[in-house]
Amino acid sequence: MTHSAVLSPETSPLTLRSDPLASSFATTYAGVVAFIAVVTEGSFARAADRLGIGRSAVSRSVQKLEDQLNVRLFLRTTRSTTLTREGDLFYANCHTGVDRIVQAVEEMRDLREGPPRGHLRISSPMGFGRRVVAPLLGEFRAAYPDVSIDLLLDDKPTDFISDRVDIAFRNGRLEDAQIIAKQIIPMQMLVCASPAYRDAHGLPDSVDDLARHQCVNFRHGSGRVYEWEFKVDGQIRKFQPQARITYNDPSLVLQAVLDGHGVAQMAGYLVCDALRSGALVPCLTRYAPDDRGHYICYLSRQHLPSRMRVFIDFMTTRIRASDLQCLTDFGMGAGASVATA
Repeated sequence: MTHSAVLSPETSPLTLRSDPLASSFATTYAGVVAFIAVVTEGSFARAADRLGIGRSAVSRSVQKLEDQLNVRLFLRTTRSTTLTREGDLFYANCHTGVDRIVQAVEEMRDLREGPPRGHLRISSPMGFGRRVVAPLLGEFRAAYPDVSIDLLLDDKPTDFISDRVDIAFRNGRLEDAQIIAKQIIPMQMLVCASPAYRDAHGLPDSVDDLARHQCVNFRHGSGRVYEWEFKVDGQIRKFQPQARITYNDPSLVLQAVLDGHGVAQMAGYLVCDALRSGALVPCLTRYAPDDRGHYICYLSRQHLPSRMRVFIDFMTTRIRASDLQCLTDFGMGAGASVATA
């Protein structure tokens, strides 16, 4: 059985002839490139050498272009190749466009292989971005002055496409298989209190003991209140305290705990300095979960511009050197055993 092709009104030959844009797409761009090369080099043979193809291939491309344009572009003899008047006009009109295409290709290659430059849009959770990422941007800009940074702080999950984000920092557990996620450091979650609170109320000895303590909660950008998590007998156990104070900013949660208003479970990067100075004291460290991380994420490993590569390497190196791991200071390193609540 034979099937005849059916052209819709949008793709009919008449439409193609009357639409300059559609007609231009129908033209062989290989022929245009070959034509430009012949004019620039002065002969079909030298154009073939320039393009790295055979002389016959150049000749066929130009011939096809002449057939499509229905004009003669060259006057060819055994000794010379010169432009016709139509060829001269065509060259004047199209060579600047080809030059711009070549320039665009070279610029893209330069962005990948040349010195880092251009713009980066970075996304990060508010607390991590404010406390860890933002303080490093000055040093990064000093090292790479031709790279500009737009830092977006948001606790909602990043949509790389709609938010036009190049690189995102994410915390916790990642389940998105569509992105590349590189763990920078493990994410430690610590229950802390101020010395004043400890002296007035004591500290919880177990997860169940939290129910009798004043707790400070954190509300995610999605509106969901953060559930505290612990590792008990090798299993994750979640706890939702009845808090008297809830904030949607982790810095405010930290300040409330420093002020003695209660206990809270907070990320290690947020509390390490306060723990080392004695402004906070830890508790329930033996139940700290150990399956979270701080990640730097992007969509693909392929064709990364140099500005993205240097940012990823810079942030990974600097954050790992920032000493944000607190549990070892209190005798609880990675892989330590946990007790039963």
